Amino acid sequence: MTLLPIAITVGDGAVVFAVRVQPRASKDEIAGVLGDALKVRLQAPALEDRANEALCEFLARLLKTPKSAVRILSGARSRTKRVEIRGVTPQQVLALLEHEA
Repeated sequence: MTLLPIAITVGDGAVVFAVRVQPRASKDEIAGVLGDALKVRLQAPALEDRANEALCEFLARLLKTPKSAVRILSGARSRTKRVEIRGVTPQQVLALLEHEA
């Protein structure tokens, strides 16, 4: 059994994983791993769902998938969120860690 840096669940054509969001950062970027979650810094503030929208757009852009394929399953009002992305593999999600700044 291979240990993954983040916990990823696969099923029904989608991957589900945890994301820890840091709003109001200097730039949008993958910042590594925090616990079993992907840490993402976003410029958007945590007001009026702007950080949630920015997170979906950012992940869709990085994974080259439509924004409609990305949705927040839980944690919309929390920094730690469970995100579902359709049409991508766990390997594509893990590859995001290789591009961290």
